[in-house]
Amino acid sequence: MARQHTRFGARTNARSQALQLLFQAEATGRMVVDVLAGEYALSDGPLDSYAEQLAVGADSMLHELDAVLEMTSSNWSVRRMPAVDRNLLRLAVYEMLEVEDVDTAVVIDECVELAKAYGTDESSAFVNGVLGRLAARLAAGEDVVALAVAAAEEAEAAKAQAAEADEQPSDEEDEYEDDLEEGYEEDLEDAYYDDFDDYDGYDEDYPEE
Repeated sequence: MARQHTRFGARTNARSQALQLLFQAEATGRMVVDVLAGEYALSDGPLDSYAEQLAVGADSMLHELDAVLEMTSSNWSVRRMPAVDRNLLRLAVYEMLEVEDVDTAVVIDECVELAKAYGTDESSAFVNGVLGRLAARLAAGEDVVALAVAAAEEAEAAKAQAAEADEQPSDEEDEYEDDLEEGYEEDLEDAYYDDFDDYDGYDEDYPEE
């Protein structure tokens, strides 16, 4: 995760460290607490306590945070987002939802600045748009976590139902196969002593698809 040469203030640097911890945890398939228990890399150390709070907190709520992002970013699924954008947004959403003494506008501005430092040319506009939509829903008094989790569970149930439907034959297919099997057994009885080449019912009882 490369970073442009930008000098950060104390709180911004803490958010930068939190991003780096989340990024390393995701890249290595570990929890943030496991990353912190071993060796980890920070561009500007030592580790700030607020960075640890943000990284550990966001990591403990990944399911809920990703559900909120899926609901808010309608054109991009979380898994398709660049890793930097994804983890930046997770941190920002966590801070907006769980840290009471930080203004939403400050969180968004900080996230945009970090996106400029670590992301692509499009990252800052992307995270700004996603967080702006989320801020509007929060200002309207929506319980975005409850709504997002419910939507995610509904989507998962629909997906499972569709997969089950694909695996199970329809009633019409069941009836067709039952008729086919019954007809085949009757034809076998009728033609048992006949020469197979003279059996005219084969094509009729086994229509070509």
